Amino acid sequence: MNLDRFILGFAGVMVLLSLALGTWVHQYWYFLTAFVGLNLLQSSITGFCPAALVARKLGVGPGQAFR
Repeated sequence: MNLDRFILGFAGVMVLLSLALGTWVHQYWYFLTAFVGLNLLQSSITGFCPAALVARKLGVGPGQAFR
């Protein structure tokens, strides 16, 4: 698994988790969905992703988008 697939998978899991928590626990969890979306948007513009830094330190191999 490379870093790009890891980040996309992690973002997808976070969106689905926050939607489920917002539906069944409390509506404030939808702010997590917005945060993930904004982070994806800024990383597509700047190329910087904090989750990529953490994943790289965990040993996930490099990808094309996040090196």
